[in-house]
Amino acid sequence: MGTTTDGLRTLHRAGRLAAEYPAVPRLLDGAGDDELALAGNLLARLDPDEVLRLHPGTTAVTIAVTGHGTLASLRPALTAELARHGLLLRPHFTDFDSYVFELSDPGSGLYAAAPQLVLCVLDPAVVLDELPLPWGPDDVEAVLAAKTALLGRLAARFAATAPGATLVLNTLPLLHRHTAQLVDLRARARLGAIWREANARLLRIGEEHPATVVLDLEPLANEGVPVQDPRLDAYAKAHLSPALLTAYARQAGHLARALTGRTRKVLAVDLDNTLWGGILGDDGPEGIELAGTHTGEAFRTFQRAIRQLTSQGVLLAAVSKNDPEPVAQVLAEHPDSVLRTEDFVRVIANWRPKDENLTSLADSLNLGIDSVVFADDSPFERGAVRAALPAVAVVDLDGEPALHLPRLLRDGWFDVREATAEDRARPARYREELARGDFLQSFSSLDDYLAELDVRVSLTRARPQDVPRISQLTLRTNQFNLTTERLQPAEVAARAEHPDHLVLAVRSADRFGENGLVGAVLLRREEDGARLDVENFLLSCRVFSRGVEHAALAEILRHAAATGVREVRGRYRPSARNGTVRDLFPRYGFTAVAEQADGASAEFRHDLAEPLAPPAWVTLDSELAGPAPETGAGTGPVSVAAPGSGSGTEPRGDRA
Repeated sequence: MGTTTDGLRTLHRAGRLAAEYPAVPRLLDGAGDDELALAGNLLARLDPDEVLRLHPGTTAVTIAVTGHGTLASLRPALTAELARHGLLLRPHFTDFDSYVFELSDPGSGLYAAAPQLVLCVLDPAVVLDELPLPWGPDDVEAVLAAKTALLGRLAARFAATAPGATLVLNTLPLLHRHTAQLVDLRARARLGAIWREANARLLRIGEEHPATVVLDLEPLANEGVPVQDPRLDAYAKAHLSPALLTAYARQAGHLARALTGRTRKVLAVDLDNTLWGGILGDDGPEGIELAGTHTGEAFRTFQRAIRQLTSQGVLLAAVSKNDPEPVAQVLAEHPDSVLRTEDFVRVIANWRPKDENLTSLADSLNLGIDSVVFADDSPFERGAVRAALPAVAVVDLDGEPALHLPRLLRDGWFDVREATAEDRARPARYREELARGDFLQSFSSLDDYLAELDVRVSLTRARPQDVPRISQLTLRTNQFNLTTERLQPAEVAARAEHPDHLVLAVRSADRFGENGLVGAVLLRREEDGARLDVENFLLSCRVFSRGVEHAALAEILRHAAATGVREVRGRYRPSARNGTVRDLFPRYGFTAVAEQADGASAEFRHDLAEPLAPPAWVTLDSELAGPAPETGAGTGPVSVAAPGSGSGTEPRGDRA
């Protein structure tokens, strides 16, 4: 337990903890619960403003915490959880039992803090404190009905008052000390049914109000996390135990990570003693364990869970020190293997260092190395990857395969607020992308490749079903993101419905299949109608360098000219990762009208005097107003350079 806390204590005593804050995620990597608790107490002493002054690029998350009981132990837990993920907590705690006032009054301190995330922590006392004496199941049912209805109204008020923020509610645990007060076993059973029905209504609030997420605490209690400490409950009004609040903070940290665009995308797994028992090179395909023994069944269970993750958009890769032929044989033919070759976007079996293979994997997928989660049973391999690639999330597995699954799932690396159809289709589309790469290698020029690729682009107004995916693009796209403005679904929906705004969904396809909704353009028309602003333009890394952005901009300029607009303006706000699109607007005929202090142009203008011809190799389907452009009027290849091209200094890392 000493390594993590000793390092933080040394920095704290030296007065260097704020100055070294970027090193904190590395220091907390692999920390256990006790270490995180001690680390949280140290980190909670930091002044967030001081950290931001020293490290202005740090992503800070303002989290407001409100509820019914005492929640002081949540602050260090939240601080540590966010710090693990490279985030900085800016906390705002409301007064004891003030959640109804804080959420219902638009002028409350909670709303004044402008939080991105609001945790309304509910506990059983919310109900029990309002019961008459004596009480029965009917009394509990009445109080629960009133409370769930109230929480639904508060969720609606929150959505209207804090657009773009997320409210977190939770289910109410039911303890034996509550049910045992009923000696009638039938009444006790009815109480359980009433309580669970109320929790089901709570969980559905998240379906009815998109700005609300409801965390289910029952799985945590079922796995042995104590719900209450009777002494803290009685004497301190801390109605949820510190252990449960710590587990709650972990889930809240996963949500904060997702809301700031830091969800991981790739699961890279070892094979020997990770996906199966034994060493393939020593035991042969017939000797590895995948069924028929207790350990074999544990490996098979692990494979089943990984298959479940891939069905929801996680990109699976194998990175193994093995000869490729026997690995291919097992994945293609072994009768007990749940995972097959087609479940992987890439199988890498060779004898190179695994950090090199992981880097090559990320490059081949056109993703940042910080998109990767690496799971391996070897301490040596994990240590080598941690040292060489600190941005990779490393999952510590060992010789106990029954623990592989809980260790992989513990940190929710792949959690998203809402899985979209695009997420579920992602593995197949990345496999298609690798096929495109192979196809490209058969051509001697990019022009010939594009001419045969048969690129098709569709530009439509965003529909309600497009909103979650467009929000996801703003949260997870880093390279082709002109302003890096992050928008929650409610904010996207509000712009799509506003008469002065236009939100466009960009879809693409080619000879290898549908790419899906790969981009978005957010436009705003000025009041006099003479100017159209491109507030942001986003594009998934999967479709770079194919003319998609060229075709979309050409169509937007054509639409602007056809509808009486005299000029189109666009903004570029530099970030650590979007240097790829620094010259996007100048490349397509815009001129700079304002510059930042560092010389990077921030605003550009197109006077529409010269139309922008769409690329000749792209077939465009648009529902924007105005006459269609002439077919065949395109120009030669003009596209944004793929990440990593040019100077080679631009980082990778799109997550869409």
